[in-house]
Amino acid sequence: MSDVPVIGITCYAEPARFTVWETRAALLPYDYVDQVARAGGQPVLLPPAGEPASVVGRLDGLILAGGGDIDPGRYGAPPHEATGYIREFRDDAEFGVVNAALANGLPLLGICRGLQVLNIALGGTLHQHLPETVGHTGHSPAPGRYGTLPVRLTPGSRLAKIFDGEHLADPNHYHHQAIDALGAGLTVTARADDGVIEAVELDDHPFCLAVQWHPETGEDNSLFAALVDAARITRP
Repeated sequence: MSDVPVIGITCYAEPARFTVWETRAALLPYDYVDQVARAGGQPVLLPPAGEPASVVGRLDGLILAGGGDIDPGRYGAPPHEATGYIREFRDDAEFGVVNAALANGLPLLGICRGLQVLNIALGGTLHQHLPETVGHTGHSPAPGRYGTLPVRLTPGSRLAKIFDGEHLADPNHYHHQAIDALGAGLTVTARADDGVIEAVELDDHPFCLAVQWHPETGEDNSLFAALVDAARITRP
């Protein structure tokens, strides 16, 4: 058996254009793939088709990637007028995947939407449009443009140990939703200066953390290296 941990990454299914083709595609920003490979893992895409939860037992780690909004019916709320890009088939696939990962103790890293999926899977809820909550658009300043807001990490948390500090100066943000009620067993381990929850960790799990910002777009590979290291340690 190879000692390279296999890291599954959930992905989009969207219309796409490449070379001479314009067609529906299973796709993912390459930053995710590159970061996992840099960290020493083998990235494998998990499209929202078939039964992706059934292959969780063959993985050594999992990344719940970013994407569009989650159907607010999942947490008992009516949709806000700003809630959009809902893909119920992706919701179905990813909630199945995260539940299987949690049941198997699989090392898990959630990113942006991935944090929200984890929170809702554990009974939490979301703020559906942050500008109405915090009074500014800094978390998602414009379509296709990242915001750079500082984040404070909880001292002693796994996240603070990974980054060897308690402050990230300018991580990239692109989200207009965030955690409202916290899911069962989760601990908040990072916040923005406006109080928005920016990271959580799951108690009593070998490695389960999620961040609201986009570490895949930065140079720092620490989070992905931590996931791959945990996958290497916990694999059978």
